[in-house]
Amino acid sequence: MKVWFLCSLLFVALTDWTSGDDDGQVTFVSELSSKPAQKLSKYGWYGNARLQRFHIPEETAIARWLFSVTKGHSFHCGRHNVTIYIRWGAPPVINPTGQEFPNTTLWTPCLSLTLPVISENSTTFNLSDPAPGDWYVAAHLPEDDGRIEQKGFPSCSYFFQPQLSVRRAVDTPVLQNGTFLTQTAAPDRPSRLKLYVPEFASSLSVSVAGCSSEEGTEMGNCFLVLKLGSASLQQGPVTMNCSGFSCSAALSNPPWDTWIRVVIESTRTNHTVTFSVVSNYTVGCKPKSVGLKADDEIFKLHGNSSYSNSSSSSNSSVLADTGVFSNKSLSWMSWLLGSACVWSIPVLYEEVDVLSLRFTPVGGANVSVTNTHPTLLTYPLHAHASGGTLNLQLTLNSTNMTLGNSSSVVACLSPWAPVLELNHSQSCRTDLFGGYGVAVNASVPKAVVRLPFPQSATWYLTLQLICNSSNCGNASVVSVTPEVFLSACVEDCGLYGECRLLRSYSYLYAGCVCKAGWSGWGCTDDSTAQSYSHQLLATLLLTLSNLAFLPAIVVAVKHGYITEASVYLFSMFFSTFYHACDQPGVAVMCIMDYNTLQYCDFLGSICSFWVTILCMARIRNTFKYTLFMLGTLLIAMSMQLDRTGLWNLLGPILCAILIMVIAWVRKGVHRRHCYPPSWRRWVFYLIPGVLCALIGLCLYTFAETEDNYYYTHSLWHILVASCVVLLLPPKKKNRDMFGWSRGWSLNWSWRPRVCGYTLCEGSKDELYTVT
Repeated sequence: MKVWFLCSLLFVALTDWTSGDDDGQVTFVSELSSKPAQKLSKYGWYGNARLQRFHIPEETAIARWLFSVTKGHSFHCGRHNVTIYIRWGAPPVINPTGQEFPNTTLWTPCLSLTLPVISENSTTFNLSDPAPGDWYVAAHLPEDDGRIEQKGFPSCSYFFQPQLSVRRAVDTPVLQNGTFLTQTAAPDRPSRLKLYVPEFASSLSVSVAGCSSEEGTEMGNCFLVLKLGSASLQQGPVTMNCSGFSCSAALSNPPWDTWIRVVIESTRTNHTVTFSVVSNYTVGCKPKSVGLKADDEIFKLHGNSSYSNSSSSSNSSVLADTGVFSNKSLSWMSWLLGSACVWSIPVLYEEVDVLSLRFTPVGGANVSVTNTHPTLLTYPLHAHASGGTLNLQLTLNSTNMTLGNSSSVVACLSPWAPVLELNHSQSCRTDLFGGYGVAVNASVPKAVVRLPFPQSATWYLTLQLICNSSNCGNASVVSVTPEVFLSACVEDCGLYGECRLLRSYSYLYAGCVCKAGWSGWGCTDDSTAQSYSHQLLATLLLTLSNLAFLPAIVVAVKHGYITEASVYLFSMFFSTFYHACDQPGVAVMCIMDYNTLQYCDFLGSICSFWVTILCMARIRNTFKYTLFMLGTLLIAMSMQLDRTGLWNLLGPILCAILIMVIAWVRKGVHRRHCYPPSWRRWVFYLIPGVLCALIGLCLYTFAETEDNYYYTHSLWHILVASCVVLLLPPKKKNRDMFGWSRGWSLNWSWRPRVCGYTLCEGSKDELYTVT
């Protein structure tokens, strides 16, 4: 199906390229892109969602996604719903489980699609006039049920593959400012234009006039639909229905330094309308030019990093760090505000780390705000920064001035274009894009806004002093501290979360993985959180249950199996401290690196099975200790490759069982009776030991969940230790506790009898007897 889809789209692209598919005004070409199939996961945190990034070029008329989901195996898994999210400019912020977001964290739900899947299914999503740039698609299975699946064990798997086809215009006419352009539009052939909006444009209008129909009916009636802008799913274009001789559509605060799409469609069937179209934009406010000399800015940057700017101020600062105005700064500000309608402050852009940016005003941390003109700060966010969290912290500095209760400093943080007219009735948004508004005053001197996954655009922060009365009194100029920075996660995911860096090919983004029952975007939802007593109980059960290996160590030493006892001691020690370090809450103790503890725990556990089963085989010591060493080396290698794989546990166990069965069959054939010969050994030791091992493996493989892990895994420790006690063979005759042969010479030349480098033992095979 996928190959057929790509071939058909390629055929369409070649057909469009050769024939042109020209509607008389523009030429369209097709472009295709596809992403490799990825295995879907059940949703537990954002890292379980599979994120893909697509790029839609400029002047794209139609974008079509094909979402395909296939099952990775043949056995029946029932019906599952795959949820797909689409967002423009940044990864989608999702909340499929309805959990709480941290305080002051603002987000907007994105478009979501649900695709039911039994074996395989696909769906398409079409979007006309999409916004150019990066589009992000995320998909996941339903909420995780908490069951811990062992890696390598067969399970239901589904694979998600998105594909994109776009149809793009290559010769779109440009609508010049103040220049009329004659166009025609039909129901199936809309007129497509584009116009450029420069920086500091305050308004934009597009007018249509002089409509005439080729059919010659209803002269002067346009019957057109005028659209300004692109579709971004969260916000559509501005639409105006034209039914008279002329009409116009206007945008207040249009996006700066970008191209705007203009689409004019005919609403009458079988009618082609000819008309004239013109655009006009107004540059209502510009900051005062700083000239071509950059020496002053270079001196301002000296020592003004994010770690030192709190103690430094420049000569151009309106307000000193102490909050005291000087006559020179006041006169300088009066000249500045008298010569411009907006005060634009340059901002220092610093890359601190991966998904960590800091923006600092060049003149110092404090920014002066007046009631007559807005103060503007600019923050560019590139595509690689959209995977973090944009933070705004606005603090009112009222050290040496009194701000009345009726006055406040209003701030508006908006992408693409600023909102330069701020008041209590004006909303913080433009006609095409929304913004985020905050306010600080004497009673609320601090405001915080957090935006997870901000759109990759230029963000603008507008500040202005608003007074309810016409005169602000002595507080006509106040000082605020706008702290804007990009962090990987919200508050570093708090005490019960861990901020993890995620990657989708070359794109990096971050998410919080929560622990101890906490949940939510920033791990602040405590609706299912574990109490401290619960965390302490889980830690004690998982650590103290390893003491069940003490009887196994004692029995091994008593029977003379010192090597085996050493392995059990190693396993008990590292399993205890690994689980003490692996706890999700605050009851944690790590004596060394977590990765080292985990490696040693897994290595000791599997080696315990390996040496126990080989010990039961009753093979010669030379072969046994050779297999001990060879098997341990191979197990150590496999643990380094993949320590969580199920076959890394089952492989050594099955190999050791095979060696034991071969040895037992050989002994049985040689003696012509079952081995071990004692029925008591089978009934009281071997069969109970095997049952303990099987029950433990079943619990470990099938029964463990995130909720019952602390007691099911503790029971696994006890069952494994019990099976070792039961399965260890009795001590051989003519062997003391430390494995030396009997027959010591009691004269003064005390030494054991040896044969070369091998200690001599009785050649008679010992029966498997009960001791």
